[in-house]
Amino acid sequence: MPRVAVVTGGTAGIGLATAQLFAARGWSVAVIARDETRLRQAEKLLIAHGRPVLAISADVADAEAVDAAAAQIEAELGPIQAWVNNAMSTVVSPADQISPEEYRRVTETTYLSQVYGTLAALRHMKPRNRGAIIQVSSGLGIRAAPLQAAYCGAKFAVSGFTDALRCELIHDRVAVSLSVVYLPAVNTPQFGWSRTRTGRGQYAPDPVFDPRLCAEAILYAVEHPQREVWVGRTSLMMAAAQAIAPGLADRKAASMWDAQLEDTEKPDRTGNLFKPAPGEAAVDGRFSSRTRTSRHEFWTSRERDLLVAGMAGAALLGLASAAALAPRRLLRRL
Repeated sequence: MPRVAVVTGGTAGIGLATAQLFAARGWSVAVIARDETRLRQAEKLLIAHGRPVLAISADVADAEAVDAAAAQIEAELGPIQAWVNNAMSTVVSPADQISPEEYRRVTETTYLSQVYGTLAALRHMKPRNRGAIIQVSSGLGIRAAPLQAAYCGAKFAVSGFTDALRCELIHDRVAVSLSVVYLPAVNTPQFGWSRTRTGRGQYAPDPVFDPRLCAEAILYAVEHPQREVWVGRTSLMMAAAQAIAPGLADRKAASMWDAQLEDTEKPDRTGNLFKPAPGEAAVDGRFSSRTRTSRHEFWTSRERDLLVAGMAGAALLGLASAAALAPRRLLRRL
């Protein structure tokens, strides 16, 4: 039986890199996105790997359209085994300058799109009692940053929704895995497509990572289910800082205001918030000269749990040793 994967936002950046990796590893692939031109370009790139491909034009903020896409994929490609919720949008702006309409749209495309995609996948996976759903998130979904309030709020919501649903699947003994993949700054075209309201273009602060590294982490989470995956050292550091010293992390994030913006003034962009931005189906953005080429720099929650368990064991061993030595020290004093 063919393995079938679905990738939302699969015509550029991380989504396209992930779709290509699935196809290269022998999966049949469906991509869901809005722009017809990029869909056809992505379809051509994926077909070159020799596997069945389906490119569907749909707005992932439309629950009915996502359901219809899932039904079409099941009918034309076969049972969906992996669903990757990758689509997103953002507004780069101080929080009090983002309109209610913009907050609503970012929430729809970045958070509710993952809810709708997850529910559409579950309708097909749950009866079969198998499958993997991947939520593509960000380090900004753990440790928020200035100028990204709408996006950070949406990504934080993704984690809450996923954790609640995971508990329900455990309760119902449903063998569908749910994984959240937290990403660092990645060299994708999105930095040229986001809506801006700062008088300067959006910039990717160092270190910048390769979209193909993210794709490797996503496929790994499908084939080796993990609760969470952190890609790039910055995602791991953001999680650690938020857990250990959130106040200090606030001040560090505040200092990153200018690091997210280009030096020169530029007119604000309307971006791809309400309609697709023009551009080719491309994996890489404009930061290739600064991009780290690693394909293996990611860590899983299983590795974290083993580390914590090891540290706890060492601490207990140290306490036990101290307790054993205490009577001897007392006798020497006597």
